[in-house]
Amino acid sequence: MTDVHSSAIPAGLAAGHPVGQEDPACDVAHGAAPAPAITRTLVAVFDSPVARYLLRYAGDAGFRPVLVEPDPQHAGPADDELIVADGFEGYLGGSTDVVVTDHHRPELGPMLRDALAGETRWVGVMGNPRHPAPHIPALAALGVADTDIGRVHRPIGLNIGSRTPAEIAVATLAGLIADRNGRPGGFEF
Repeated sequence: MTDVHSSAIPAGLAAGHPVGQEDPACDVAHGAAPAPAITRTLVAVFDSPVARYLLRYAGDAGFRPVLVEPDPQHAGPADDELIVADGFEGYLGGSTDVVVTDHHRPELGPMLRDALAGETRWVGVMGNPRHPAPHIPALAALGVADTDIGRVHRPIGLNIGSRTPAEIAVATLAGLIADRNGRPGGFEF
């Protein structure tokens, strides 16, 4: 039997590109080049099925995944790929994206206030855009400035009609990747 992968065809041609016009993205997709280095952190706030999917996928997409769960009763286990912490200390900065995965928790306001104070690059709250945004009164009650409240994104992610925790995580991560890469998301290239 002949091994079609061991031919003498140059790598670019084997991938469908003329020699000298190889696409680095194709090289990554085909395993011929290393994935980009991790330069961003994704912090999911509040342990939930969506947070677990989001962080699992984020690690594969070039983010350092961190779960912040302030209530030890709600915190699930850490693993080799996931950091679990009870607060933001050491995880916020200019290359950090924060996603709040439960807008019903009583800690919503304080957690968002602290994320905004940490000079994070991007902060968002999951929630249906047809329902009132509970983060706005929660932050206002804590004395957070309107300009900082305005930095909180809601809704978040791409509109793909997500229904399950895994789908919500994919839509959220796709939106963050599009933003990271300076792209609008969707089907316009």
